[in-house]
Amino acid sequence: MDEIDVPPFFLCPISLEIMKDPVTVATGITYDRDSIEKWLFSTKNDTCPVTKQPLLLPDLTPNHTLRRLIQAWCTVNASNGIQRIPTPKPPVSKSNVEKLLKDASNSPLLQTQCLQSLKSIASQSESNKRCLESAGAVNFLASLVTGNAGSSSPSTLTDDDDFVFRTSAEDEALSILHTLHLSETGLKTLMGFKSGEFLNSLTRLMQRGVYESRAYAVFLLKSMSEVGDPVQLIHLRSEMFVELVQVLKDQISHKASKATLQALIQLCPWGRNRIKAVEAGAVPVLVELLLDCKERKPCEMMLVLLEILCQSADGRAGLLSHAAGLAIVSKKILRVSTMANDRATRILLSVCRFSATPCLVQEMLNLGVVAKLCLVLQVDSGNKAKEKAKEILKLHARVWRNSPCLPSHFLASYPTSA
Repeated sequence: MDEIDVPPFFLCPISLEIMKDPVTVATGITYDRDSIEKWLFSTKNDTCPVTKQPLLLPDLTPNHTLRRLIQAWCTVNASNGIQRIPTPKPPVSKSNVEKLLKDASNSPLLQTQCLQSLKSIASQSESNKRCLESAGAVNFLASLVTGNAGSSSPSTLTDDDDFVFRTSAEDEALSILHTLHLSETGLKTLMGFKSGEFLNSLTRLMQRGVYESRAYAVFLLKSMSEVGDPVQLIHLRSEMFVELVQVLKDQISHKASKATLQALIQLCPWGRNRIKAVEAGAVPVLVELLLDCKERKPCEMMLVLLEILCQSADGRAGLLSHAAGLAIVSKKILRVSTMANDRATRILLSVCRFSATPCLVQEMLNLGVVAKLCLVLQVDSGNKAKEKAKEILKLHARVWRNSPCLPSHFLASYPTSA
């Protein structure tokens, strides 16, 4: 196929591959539907990739003439191994989706069939996902997750069968909500659904222990925390933080752990949530994970979250009560990144300012933390880390500078006390 001369106007300007479903945007440029939809919806761009002009209302008009030309060219070149592209299905209409949702809402017997249809529709294209959202699918799916989508299963089923039916519907609805990659409006709809009932249902689903549902719940919560109203976020229940910490501890998947860290980082700047996370055991879990973590990005996120938690007295107490707390924070300095240096020295500065005792000051010396801080001043560790290291060393200069435990070659760079 590399030897075949493909007409340039058959190629999508984004992917440079032969278009299967050419569509034209408002600027007059034609793209492959899949490529332009990913550009507009998945990566949340709002400009034409070629002209850079804004696309306020992305209206994708099928270019039937170009599609037929491509199909004819494929037919002519069939002997060269070129397969004819099939005629694409038209995007689903909003009215059809609304009828599907209405029928399922009025008849619980149709809910399973509706979920299968919604999943199939969402898998076909990004525009279908946006259509489902605009047609009211978010509220319908949220009602299934919370168990409020009408009556339960048929009376002929046993109680156990009914539980399985409802559980399956909850899991499937949650999976579809994750698949939709909801817009900010859709995420805010979930946040406020029935006065926070959806958020409580996410906690319940994480407690139940089904792997997929726990992961999808974390993914949604992470996205919701990025757009949620602070008033809603501050009043999250303690049980949710317990489940988030448990997901982090269980390490059910790399993506779920990353999403959990991102969610907690978004939620914990508020004092109440910080305390809830500490009480849920976040600090010792982070320390244990840092002991084995060798990847840059996860290390950075763990240190960011640990620094936020150490802004509270309980967070600092949790760090100091762990036998490896101070040691692992110090160890990550100069081993991960400039950002990690900054966060780790922030943690140590919080400890030295507000939680320093004679025993702790001596422990930091014995563990080599002081020597590491002196090293920070001598190497390229980032200006922010240097400033904090210097401040820490000055705070306890009388003890550390004159101690025989401090290597003599560090004394020349030791900052004088203010």
